[in-house]
Amino acid sequence: MKQVLKWMLYLICFFLISLIALMTYFAFRPNRSVVSELLEIETWPAVHDGLHNSNTDMIFHDGSFYLIHAAAPYHFASETTKLILLKSKDAKEWEKLAEFQSPGEDIRDPKLAVIDGKLFIYALKNVDFAAEPYGTVVTTSVDGINWEPFEDIEPIGWLFWRPNTNDGGKTGYMPAYWNKHGKSILLKSNDGLKWEEVSQIYEGDVNDETAIEFLKDGRMLVAARLEVAGYYFGDNRGNTLIAVSEPPYTKWTEEHSFVTRLDGQFLFTINERVYAVGRLHTGWNMPLTETGSILGKKRTSLFAVDEKGLTYLSDLPSAGDTSYPGVVIKDDYLYICYYTSNIKRDYPWVIGMFAPSDIMMAKISIKSLEALSDSKH
Repeated sequence: MKQVLKWMLYLICFFLISLIALMTYFAFRPNRSVVSELLEIETWPAVHDGLHNSNTDMIFHDGSFYLIHAAAPYHFASETTKLILLKSKDAKEWEKLAEFQSPGEDIRDPKLAVIDGKLFIYALKNVDFAAEPYGTVVTTSVDGINWEPFEDIEPIGWLFWRPNTNDGGKTGYMPAYWNKHGKSILLKSNDGLKWEEVSQIYEGDVNDETAIEFLKDGRMLVAARLEVAGYYFGDNRGNTLIAVSEPPYTKWTEEHSFVTRLDGQFLFTINERVYAVGRLHTGWNMPLTETGSILGKKRTSLFAVDEKGLTYLSDLPSAGDTSYPGVVIKDDYLYICYYTSNIKRDYPWVIGMFAPSDIMMAKISIKSLEALSDSKH
């Protein structure tokens, strides 16, 4: 019996030493994100204050950049989470305009829009520690400083992503996914406040963030995050849904891209070519580190998007807990805000979720992005 207990003690010690060694390696390994040499890029921190900053969005309105992000102690739900709204003329020097909370609960995933000259913020309310939002709220402002109180927005239970329009703002379209996952729908509105369902986009696997963009011929393209199963250690069946519909957007085609499971995605168009920026899952592709694993490595990355799927283009400097970007196209440059853990390290997601994270800005020459995309096609 003493021999058995001794060997059990040896095994426990070996396991603990191995775990400590592995976590130490994870914490100190250098960043290996790959930024293409073709990409003319400049990056700088917009927010660096020791908090876990995340969930960004950005627009350009009335001569200024507006950036919104969540600020919390960690990735998970916290009653102290705030949404911080910033403004800048050059995307480098930022001033705080306002901050928002949802008393007694968590709030996250803010989205900015301008509708009829008025600023809108859509956000998701959450009470689950693991961050499972249950509904969408909205607030409006005419000056960016004074805001109406948050109001729940219908249809209740749907989690709004990012609105888009192709007729100068007369009709807005909004993708939304169900708070219990498994399906997504398309909504439309004339005022940004009252939304009606147009169609069901998808029903099936665990369906989360759903983004839309218009193609040059008026059709709509969707890229949606499909988790399939697994959270802690991931699932390689996770993928990106690519769906397309002709006006009036009631019937959808369906393709699946396994380049990555694109999380927190933003779709945008430059010279009739659609791009995406969002989370790339990378690292060891094996048990315990499959797509979406808390032990896996994440990147904020650029992709070209077509009706068949995603084409990987480049990482942005990023690591750990990262992505959920905002995009502004201005003059000859692409401005991207996103969040990331310490870019000098290459934390697994599980460390990044508890570590501080910064809001980063990337300024990319459109000419270089198009050259990079051409090289991949």
